[in-house]
Amino acid sequence: MADPHGFLTIENRETPRRRPVPIRLMDYREVYEAGDPEQLRRQASRCMDCGVPFCHQGCPLGNLIPEFNDAMYRGELPRAVELLHATNNFPEFTGRACPAPCENACVLGINQPAVTIKQVEVTIVDQGFAAGLIQPAIPDRITGHTVAVIGSGPTGLAAAQQLTRAGHTVVVHERDDRLGGLLRYGIPDFKLEKHHIDRRIDQMRAEGTRFKTSVEIGVDITLDDLRSSFDAVIVCTGATVPRDMAIGGRELDGVELAMDYLVPSNRSQAGERPGGDAIVDAQFDARDKNVIIIGGGDTGADCLGTALRQKAASVTTLAIGAQPPEERSEMDPWPTVPRVFEVQSSHEEGGTRQYLASTTGFVGDETGRVTGIEVAKTQFVDGRRVPTPGTEHRLDADLILLALGFSGPESESLALEVAANGAFDRDASYQGSQPGVFIAGDAGRGQSLIVWAIAEGRSVAAEVDRFLTGSTRLPAPVGPQDTSFKC
Repeated sequence: MADPHGFLTIENRETPRRRPVPIRLMDYREVYEAGDPEQLRRQASRCMDCGVPFCHQGCPLGNLIPEFNDAMYRGELPRAVELLHATNNFPEFTGRACPAPCENACVLGINQPAVTIKQVEVTIVDQGFAAGLIQPAIPDRITGHTVAVIGSGPTGLAAAQQLTRAGHTVVVHERDDRLGGLLRYGIPDFKLEKHHIDRRIDQMRAEGTRFKTSVEIGVDITLDDLRSSFDAVIVCTGATVPRDMAIGGRELDGVELAMDYLVPSNRSQAGERPGGDAIVDAQFDARDKNVIIIGGGDTGADCLGTALRQKAASVTTLAIGAQPPEERSEMDPWPTVPRVFEVQSSHEEGGTRQYLASTTGFVGDETGRVTGIEVAKTQFVDGRRVPTPGTEHRLDADLILLALGFSGPESESLALEVAANGAFDRDASYQGSQPGVFIAGDAGRGQSLIVWAIAEGRSVAAEVDRFLTGSTRLPAPVGPQDTSFKC
């Protein structure tokens, strides 16, 4: 414990400043300014090194949080880098895109703001790369076993890196033209600049992992083909089937799924556009449009930040439920993840949020283009959220984005059994309905967090290593049925 009195003398939670809103709306760069080392050291000193550190359980990866906080307080960056990577392959991803369940479980959070664990984490990895402390870990021997990984999101990358380092020959297959999955094209640059992904891919290539892009399983090659060519196959395709709304007017032009909007925008930021420049296609350009986003989660916030950068005339986010409380309620006791009112960086930048808003239909003109949305006040009947009769009203809209989450993986081309939750069925060793085919991440768990994705990637790697060699020394932080803290 670096400073036994740290949490007593420093009670405030400090994070790096975000760039001024008018400035950051002019670009897609990450919103945070460079951090203050002394500020970080102060925050690291608040860690109490609890007798039972619940942050370990709050994090599916089991990150060694008190230990790396201590290292950063003492200025021991090499030790902090080693501690962090002992449990997490990609802390630069979790440090930017994870909602930090570790902080919700921080013991200090019982009566003070939690330690800024996520900020300490991302600072360690960024400083580690800058200091040249993060280098390829090339295996000492090659086993002769081969593994195919389907999908290059955080689960597939984590599994591939673990197995490559164990000496297996790993080939990652990605259907997009670039690697990273939803990290690449689903998350805007203002939350995760893509050079962080490229840097890790370079490391993995140096370690021996092989990558094939623009390869779609079921179109360019079948799962059976992979199974016959490799000793094991890991399906890490994610849960990419979006939830939709089967209500009147859904077919109108301008009523779009969130990912159909975000992906072209993110491709545009990478300078991609078939046949030309990096300007977003008009269908997905929010400039001068009244934009309505249905869904108040992370994807909705990403749509909000993107639309504001495209200079939308207005942006309104609709949530069917009530506005969450500012602090934990009795229904969300520590150390569970509380449902509280959240202000992400995009919410600071503009737009409005409306709660208890039930969408009842979309309105269009004679050309088939959306012009508005019909909304009623939500009421709760027998535990269900339904529109209240007589409260219907119309909001003008030129572009409506459905950010309602995801229901499961795309299953048609893989011929794998599907479980009751809509994800692929798997046993306690992550193995699916076909022998030698393993399933990990959102493809088997359902829509979840990036930290769970990496944890499952590490765990499935251990099971595949055991399948191939009869034993394993790889860590397995979570099982297929493990869940986060629940009341």
